[in-house]
Amino acid sequence: MAFDGVTIANVVYELNKELAGGRLYKIAQPENDELLLTVKTSEGQKRLFISADASLPLIYLTKSNKQSPLTAPNFCMLLRKHLQNGRITEITQPGLERIVRIHIEHLNEMGDLCRKTLIVEIMGKHSNIIFCNEENIIIDSIKHVSAAVSSVREVLPGKPYFVADTQDKLDALSVGYDTFRSAVGAKPQPLFKALYGSFTGISPVLAQELCYQAGLDGEQPTAAFDADAYKALYQVFERMVIAIKENRFIPNIAYTGKQPVEFAAVPLTMYVSGTDKTVSCPSMSSLLETYYAEKNTITRIRQKSADLRRIVQTALERNIKKYDLQLRQMKDTEKRENYRIYGELLNTYGYGAALGAKSLEALNYYTGETVTIPLDPTLTTTENAQKYFDKYNKLKRTYEALSKLTEEVKSEIGHLESVSASLDIALREEDLAQIKEELTDSGYIRRKGGGKKAKITSKPFHYLSSDGFHIYVGKNNYQNDELTFKLATGNDWWFHAKDMPGSHVIVKTEGAGELPDRTFEEAGRLAAYYSKARGQDKVEIDYIQKKHVKKPAGSKPGFVVYYTNYSLMIDCDITGIEKLNE
Repeated sequence: MAFDGVTIANVVYELNKELAGGRLYKIAQPENDELLLTVKTSEGQKRLFISADASLPLIYLTKSNKQSPLTAPNFCMLLRKHLQNGRITEITQPGLERIVRIHIEHLNEMGDLCRKTLIVEIMGKHSNIIFCNEENIIIDSIKHVSAAVSSVREVLPGKPYFVADTQDKLDALSVGYDTFRSAVGAKPQPLFKALYGSFTGISPVLAQELCYQAGLDGEQPTAAFDADAYKALYQVFERMVIAIKENRFIPNIAYTGKQPVEFAAVPLTMYVSGTDKTVSCPSMSSLLETYYAEKNTITRIRQKSADLRRIVQTALERNIKKYDLQLRQMKDTEKRENYRIYGELLNTYGYGAALGAKSLEALNYYTGETVTIPLDPTLTTTENAQKYFDKYNKLKRTYEALSKLTEEVKSEIGHLESVSASLDIALREEDLAQIKEELTDSGYIRRKGGGKKAKITSKPFHYLSSDGFHIYVGKNNYQNDELTFKLATGNDWWFHAKDMPGSHVIVKTEGAGELPDRTFEEAGRLAAYYSKARGQDKVEIDYIQKKHVKKPAGSKPGFVVYYTNYSLMIDCDITGIEKLNE
């Protein structure tokens, strides 16, 4: 999953086709490290999404919009001041560096034509968006990098911009065979590592693909190959370079089974056997949006939900420790019945005990076996019997109290695990707001703002089955209760992963009678996917008509009981089930 220099070359080619000559109509900064540029072109408005997020830097064309903060950040305001209505002249890439340069012309306050450059660096944790003037002096950047952070290059207003050369790699677009052979062969490491370690823009997966196309084992050391092998590898390498120069890209995603594992701007032929396959995409932007959109959303939400996760995890660990301790204490009460029987046997057979005896053998009339009863020689048999009855009564009271407490703690653990599962499927901030409200109502978070409840705008997932039936999936416990006991009617069908945290799934029958088998299977897949079992090959799903699902009085949100359910085993693949909303 490498956003390498060849992928960037494909993106730059597409951006030039779509945006060159267009004017910047809107500039927004939805997140601290994101830009969303709306460009007016002769073919209509186009949106360019740019992210300098350290964990997931991206740049691609998108049709989606994102909500911006009410007050624009300073960097966004600066870009608007300089670039609003500016014309994009071209988009370039230096060599195969992971850098995109957006060249823009605009008129200043005096009406003079000025040229600026918006530079996007897609470099992992060093990713940045940098705004420079015509002299390549930094005006500002979305992330400031001082000398205290980097000894190689400062990224601060007023500093000159340059591309840091820290890896000592060659330009893949201009290398000949002799240089290629000496650069790769000089590295005492596996061939594919030597390949991507020698040239800019080559990722590990692309290096493996080049070796595969040349018929070479990339895991073998460079010293294991002769001149013919290097010539074969260079021929494949050269074909790729020519294709890049001629803008002949083939964006494709490689799958192992149903799981996307890699993507590239050149064909990944090493994924064409067994359960492996590749799927071509119409453009690199559509590929990146498809491949990364969900991952980017999940990354953002995980960052925003970190505090809630910590609260839930802390409470969960505390309750699990409490539960384990209670179970150990419960185990200690198991001998209470022995004490009761000892007391009864002493009252029955105690007359046969000698004064000062340390034990008494007696027939247990419950089992017909002879038992040895320990005695305190300083007490009479009656006093020994009373002592055993006292122990029995104490352990009985302990058992009764612990039985209630363990059920309460077990219920709390189940509730917290369900909240944790809700955090895993949350996609938007409003989803987190409803989960936070649940934690507040449950006493895990102190309510602020004079006791006012947060406004809830989160809605359940809404799908349409292949047979046209509406399917609803709760994102959290409050939505689960809402779906099951308010939206669903008696003959609607209810689905849930068996004995584990997960969403309630409701299929609205609308009086249609029996559902088609395919709808049952699709609803089951949704219940499996939106549960703790997501990712497993097979998940057992309970399903039943809603009229048989009950909610005990005083039970936790999302908790229900049912007794006469059906079951099915299903996978978690929801590909092809039409989603009507988020």
